[in-house]
Amino acid sequence: MAVIGAGMSRFGELWNMSFRDIVISAGLEALEDANLEGREIEAMYVGNMSAGRFIAQEHVSALIADYSGLASINIPAIRVEAGDASGGVALKEAYIAVASGIHDIVIAAGVEKVTDVGSSSEIMDSSIDKEWEAFNGATLAGLFAMMARLHMHEYGSSEEDLARISVKNHKNAVNNPKAQFRREITVESVLNSPYVAEPLKVLDSAPISDGAAVLILASEDVARKYTDTPVFLDAVVQSSDYLALQNRRDILEMRAVKTATRKALKLAGCSLDDVGVFELHDSFTIAEMLLYENVGIAERGKGHEAIREGVVELGGSNPVNPSGGLKACGHAVGATGIRQAVEIVYQLRGDAGKRQVDAETGMAVNIGGTGATAVTSVFRR
Repeated sequence: MAVIGAGMSRFGELWNMSFRDIVISAGLEALEDANLEGREIEAMYVGNMSAGRFIAQEHVSALIADYSGLASINIPAIRVEAGDASGGVALKEAYIAVASGIHDIVIAAGVEKVTDVGSSSEIMDSSIDKEWEAFNGATLAGLFAMMARLHMHEYGSSEEDLARISVKNHKNAVNNPKAQFRREITVESVLNSPYVAEPLKVLDSAPISDGAAVLILASEDVARKYTDTPVFLDAVVQSSDYLALQNRRDILEMRAVKTATRKALKLAGCSLDDVGVFELHDSFTIAEMLLYENVGIAERGKGHEAIREGVVELGGSNPVNPSGGLKACGHAVGATGIRQAVEIVYQLRGDAGKRQVDAETGMAVNIGGTGATAVTSVFRR
């Protein structure tokens, strides 16, 4: 199947935009990009983590269908929740809907509105095991900090290595007009920022943002009617692991990521060597570094060498997060998985401007919590 339309709102603190405004702006951009009308859409899958707690609104799929004008044609609209991986799972559901032949044209969307709440960090902690982790004092940041400290102890990585990841992503975001933080930072500024959970600091942490992103998927035959340059979505695979870190045999091994990535590459009929650009989930800098190892860009225990040697820079052999990633583009939780996919589509179409990477194949990896859910998507020009 193919992506025939892509769009996204700005990411950041969008005080002058409501939940409805944000998702509609992304949807209209995607429809214009695809050059089709809303009445041609047959179904919609929306990733959203916690509208009920962020904006006290449940039943958001019907709300979005209503305010986008799709309620009048009575299409099915489905909300999908999987923590930070809500957008990725929405993409998987849309992919299945088209691949199965049930629908020809569907929307995969993601949206979050968070600036109206007092403490988004408390809500984010609901993506870990509340009974065994959060109720005993653990936080999402604290658990990633444990992973970072263990990696440093076993393999010699450092706080400076994590800082370099943040610096890279901020540098990339300068050329992304939709990014929340379009400014460069230094290793020193990261190291001098306050600790959130030692060794992770404020500038090792992605902001919780407002934002939305939309992809329009179509069967290959239908896609040819709308575009001469489709981007093909060859595979979307979801996998799950234990929710609580204590139940995993190895907290540095993201088995869900490994499984989803291996299966996605097999389904797409390619190898990791064929992938020319990556969007990897960097809710914290240690998450991106661990994904280097679990996706296969770096060997076990050598993720810090990939950032030291420039392998993951825009000019490196495996460029990661040309968008700026969650760290600098922003982490609108339910939208992140779709936003990553939108960036890969822009890259493969040659629409990424000054952050453009020369690639024929791209991969997005979206995780929920500390990796209990993983979604890997493979796209081809």
